[in-house]
Amino acid sequence: MSQEIELKLALGPEGPDALRHHPLLVDVTPGIACLGNTYFDTPTGELETARMALRLRRLDDRLLQTLKTRGDGGGGLSRRGEWEWQVPGPGLDLAGLAGLVPAALGRDVLERLEPRFTTDFRRETRELTHQGARIELALDEGEITAGGRRVTIRELELELKSGDPAALWSLAEALAERVALRPSDTSKAARGSALLAGEWQLSAADSPAAWLQRAVVALDAYADSGAGGWREAAREAFQHLASQGDADARDDALAVAAALDDDAWLTPPLGRRLLHLSRRLDGVSPLARSPHPSPQGWRP
Repeated sequence: MSQEIELKLALGPEGPDALRHHPLLVDVTPGIACLGNTYFDTPTGELETARMALRLRRLDDRLLQTLKTRGDGGGGLSRRGEWEWQVPGPGLDLAGLAGLVPAALGRDVLERLEPRFTTDFRRETRELTHQGARIELALDEGEITAGGRRVTIRELELELKSGDPAALWSLAEALAERVALRPSDTSKAARGSALLAGEWQLSAADSPAAWLQRAVVALDAYADSGAGGWREAAREAFQHLASQGDADARDDALAVAAALDDDAWLTPPLGRRLLHLSRRLDGVSPLARSPHPSPQGWRP
């Protein structure tokens, strides 16, 4: 098993092109891959309930099977477990999964796994050394397809390969000088599940870090659904956060809440405010000790 430490960032429509022309990246030749992924779960979503995601990924002439835990974190930064190995295909390696899926789910859970949704995207990878840390940048563009519905993938993942996790925040802030981006707390697997179900979930919030996570997930839901109720849920969460934070956090949260009145709210300055807010709260509540709130169903 490996453990991923990554910062997930959602990009605005012009974000990918702006990112490619950023001074930090313009001279770095990317690796290019086209990835086709099928996610599996039981018909009742037992892996998702257990906070796990299972996929088969076609990469060139290889088929990779990956099991991930959703991990702990918030404000875009997360730590999670990951198991990945090559399989002969065409289906899942159930024997390899047997020792990884919790026994509490039942002995027959593996036999009830079925394809649930797909993600297909083009990935550009670049590696940088930033503040003494080695960081892989993965720019993904494509779409998620579930139940006849489609949403766009347009995101950047900064994965720490070695060094201090604080370098992830520093690099994101440097990129945000020219690129409209924001933290995102929702994985492709979670987005696919929400698309399939036609329903997003928000976590209960009882702390500044939890209110931030609620706000960021509401922004993720708004980006995929276009439903104004999610934008209002994000605004309310930022307002709650402003009432609980210190002066700097309050100013950032109120500025983001006010900006949500504009459909084109995501700009580099607002993205930097969100990153600043997320970084401050991550410093207050380190990921290794952060509780993950229980999900509650919610519709706009």
